[in-house]
Amino acid sequence: MEGLHIHTIDDFDYRDKTVILRLDINSPIDPVTKKIVNTNRIDKSIPTLTDLAAKGAKIVILAHQGDTLDYQNLGPLTEHARLLSERLGREVRYIDDVAGPAALELVKGMQGGEMVLLGNLRYLTEEVSTFETAVPLKPEEMLDTYLVRRLAPLADLYVNDAFAAAHRNAPSMVAFQELLPSAGGRQLIAEFGALHKVAADPKRPALFVLGGLKVSDAFGMIRQVLEAGTADGILAGGVLGILFQMAQGVSFGAVQEQFLRERNLLGFVKEAKGYLADFADRFVCPVDFAYQAGDGRGEAHISALPQDKLFTDIGSQTIKRFQTEIAKAGTIFVNGPMGSYENPLFSAGTDGVWNAMANAPGFTVVGGGDSVSAAFRFVENPEEKFDYICTAGGAMVRFLSGTELPLIKALRKAYGRH
Repeated sequence: MEGLHIHTIDDFDYRDKTVILRLDINSPIDPVTKKIVNTNRIDKSIPTLTDLAAKGAKIVILAHQGDTLDYQNLGPLTEHARLLSERLGREVRYIDDVAGPAALELVKGMQGGEMVLLGNLRYLTEEVSTFETAVPLKPEEMLDTYLVRRLAPLADLYVNDAFAAAHRNAPSMVAFQELLPSAGGRQLIAEFGALHKVAADPKRPALFVLGGLKVSDAFGMIRQVLEAGTADGILAGGVLGILFQMAQGVSFGAVQEQFLRERNLLGFVKEAKGYLADFADRFVCPVDFAYQAGDGRGEAHISALPQDKLFTDIGSQTIKRFQTEIAKAGTIFVNGPMGSYENPLFSAGTDGVWNAMANAPGFTVVGGGDSVSAAFRFVENPEEKFDYICTAGGAMVRFLSGTELPLIKALRKAYGRH
């Protein structure tokens, strides 16, 4: 791609070549049925799969579902393979083996145009996020990891269409480029181009609406986007909003604190204090929260929060306040819901904020699995209402903060080599 210095899938001959294709089809899972509830990432992968199959490639798909940080979503990719097969109108075989003898034997016997989805990458220790943190390796140091040394000798080319995982410095994302001619898939190139335009010249004021439970993503980029001026303000919802109010001395009680402690989130309170000290006027934090009250929903102002409750949504006053800010914004980025939106009792915050963005005059970008799932749940015709729906969450916010993503760096390195 011109200017990006990354090969596209149009740059190579794939006829009867074995291609390792890294997708991100990690999808929201219903906690009760364990079924996929939003297929956005799966749908977005179809163009690359279609093109590679038409070019006669033997397509070996690598993907993940869940992680150590969201173990409840960790599981096999059986349903993913079925949904891909339905959308492609051709079989995507699945084997619940990542790179063991059965998987390798299947890959060796493939014919041009065939596709196989290998087992969940996160079954491998070297692919989970905790390993990445504990054992930081450079791409060239990953060549002896189990996945790479097992699969790379069987492959002719590598294609990555997993922009949503572009911030991950994992073997499946950055190591194969050290050995194989490599290209970016259709979705990766499209998302990079769209977000580059947004980051380069956003309409003002630019708001980041941040929420959800994985607050590490938000804390990893808040300072950068505020210092660089990428964001003019931040609306802090979900657990992020709780942590920022705790940083200002608000007491949420023992139940909420235990919830945060069990997830190693209390340490972020100190970081939030630092951000507020430097950028106090740039944050809009919740002024009330919702909780379970008998069989219904209760709400309380931060000055009178019950001390024996778990707070699972922003309150009505905060919803109105956020809606007012969104209506005035020129650009709105959202990553992370405002609460436990899957529960009807606590969906009001996400519903109200998402529809405010859908009807806002500004340029709107939705990113992240739960954010996209919420868009399709609460907004009618979301692909028409939002200017861009991105498959990425953590990668999106890091990209917009000016961070060079490990995947992009690896693909650029391969571009220079091949």
